Amino acid sequence: MSEHEIRDVIIIGSGPAGLTAALYTARANLKPLVFEGHQPGGQLTITTEVENFPGFPDGVLGPELMDIFRKQANKFGAQTVFKSVDEIDFSARPFTVTSEGKKYRAKTVIVATGASAKLLNLPSEAEYMGYGVSACATCDGFFFKNQHVVVVGGGDTAMEEATYLTKHAARVTVVHRRNELRASKVMQERAQKNPKIDFIWDSVVSEVLGTNENGQKKFRGVRLKNVVTGQTTDVACDGLFLAIGHQPNTKLFEHVLDLDSVGYIKTQSHSTATNIPGVFAAGDVADPTYRQAVSAAGTGCMAAIDAERFIVHHD
Repeated sequence: MSEHEIRDVIIIGSGPAGLTAALYTARANLKPLVFEGHQPGGQLTITTEVENFPGFPDGVLGPELMDIFRKQANKFGAQTVFKSVDEIDFSARPFTVTSEGKKYRAKTVIVATGASAKLLNLPSEAEYMGYGVSACATCDGFFFKNQHVVVVGGGDTAMEEATYLTKHAARVTVVHRRNELRASKVMQERAQKNPKIDFIWDSVVSEVLGTNENGQKKFRGVRLKNVVTGQTTDVACDGLFLAIGHQPNTKLFEHVLDLDSVGYIKTQSHSTATNIPGVFAAGDVADPTYRQAVSAAGTGCMAAIDAERFIVHHD
């Protein structure tokens, strides 16, 4: 592709939002170019079984689901490349995105870079991600029926996750680094009144415990460190849920697109349009509330339709 060619659509990101946008724009004969980024397939690629995506009654592996998304988009003419976007220039149309030193131009851009769960940054946490460690209770809570799980966090998200998990787990232990919660009073009271939830204060997870024999990973529990006394304690449990927040992947768009106080892209009401005409946002990068694969896919469809209509009216 020469530097003088102008695409109808460039899509940045390749999770459910980006690849659904690719499918819809490809079927509209807009020949989208998709930059898949450092984590092709998005957050679903670090989950094992996905049971709540419509159309898969027996469940489907996260990476397999995203591979199906990609193949379907490719079938209709979407071009997907395993490259990241390093720079963007939205100051004039056609827009310019730069990847590995090469510039690409497009009439419209759909931003679907997603969000990343904030993690503890422990090597053992990464090793058991998807094998007992999760950052999404609504995605994975079902797998812990009548079991004991630990939730890390002290804000509203942690209380929501802990309360939700009591629908499945027999016992939920909330681990918080302080001696009081940051969550709103309503959320605190709801969690503290729940007989299935108990609390461990002034503590952090210092290690995820498990075994890995011949590639068979088995989660066993967590090692907690008391931040006041320094004492460590091993807690046997069946799962660990991280609820310390999400960070939208929007560093590339700072001072260019309107972001909220956390960094999520602001979109216009009932639309995926951003503050720059011709640039649209879909999926978790613009969704601090739902953060589900199916809702991300829905906004990917919306962004594709918005981009198609924009091209029709501005060509």
